[in-house]
Amino acid sequence: MSLFEHPDAKAFILHWGEMGTHWGVNRSVAQVHALLYLSDKPLDAETIVETLGLARSNVSTGLKELQSYAIVRRVHVEGDRRDHFVAETDLWEMLMRISAERKRREIDPTIALLNELAERLKADENAPEQLRERVTRMHEFISTLANWYDQVRGLPKPTLVTLMKLGSKVARLIPGSKKKD
Repeated sequence: MSLFEHPDAKAFILHWGEMGTHWGVNRSVAQVHALLYLSDKPLDAETIVETLGLARSNVSTGLKELQSYAIVRRVHVEGDRRDHFVAETDLWEMLMRISAERKRREIDPTIALLNELAERLKADENAPEQLRERVTRMHEFISTLANWYDQVRGLPKPTLVTLMKLGSKVARLIPGSKKKD
């Protein structure tokens, strides 16, 4: 039985595809990612098509999308003219690449728009105060989150792992913080 015929591998691939739809990723793209993640060797597009039962166009589109996130890369296999693909298997690296790309695609344009709106509203005497105040607050909030993300992203991986494992215990390091009852 091959790896991809194993029922647990199939379950993982199907679930990853389903979860992808909840994260705003096309099901086929997520399934291609799951297959490549599980694979111990580079796979060509035709093998992906046959294994997943997807249309060639879906696999091709999915591979391009995954490469744009830098979580899948094209490799060459000696003696084979076809392109083969491998997935990033370092989970931290995968998380960092996905979050960086999503920030670039989604958060950065939102911050730019909110900044533009906040500046315009600041100068608009006819703008309702509630509109001005809420757009400005949203801009400050999302900008603060983005700045925090940029700072955390620059930490070494072992520090990130430790920080994550600390969870809410990290609050003990902040002066004046108390545990809520």
